[in-house]
Amino acid sequence: MKVILKDAVKGLGDMGEIVNIANGYGRNYLIPMGLAITATDSNIISINNEKNQKSRKTVRLKKEAEELATRINGATCRITGKVGEGDRLFGSVTSQDIADQLKKEGLDIDKKKIEINTPIKNLGIFNIPIKLHSGVTATIKVEVIKE
Repeated sequence: MKVILKDAVKGLGDMGEIVNIANGYGRNYLIPMGLAITATDSNIISINNEKNQKSRKTVRLKKEAEELATRINGATCRITGKVGEGDRLFGSVTSQDIADQLKKEGLDIDKKKIEINTPIKNLGIFNIPIKLHSGVTATIKVEVIKE
């Protein structure tokens, strides 16, 4: 049975590929799960159109991410926090804190894109990467100061 993959399937292929599989695997798993469709001429044209749309959308999103990265790179985000002995913060600065502060400054960044490798528990300036798109990463300076 020949099918066209609608999505990447591990061990089988990527989206848009025409693969030859066992009848039962196609009828009982791939097609009902929406991972594949039968390989007919109209379905091949349909999948090619979907691939073109996805590639155009990916290019557009990457371009938008690069423009946002130029605005973010070198920007400074100031976060205040209560400190105790030795200038250590009560708690830590989280990606949500950074996202909220950036939103106040006019940059709407999802907290999941902010990559804090180690918790920020001290005062100082930290370089934090923000992954905007695959292959597009911006760096923002986060300055943690006393409240």
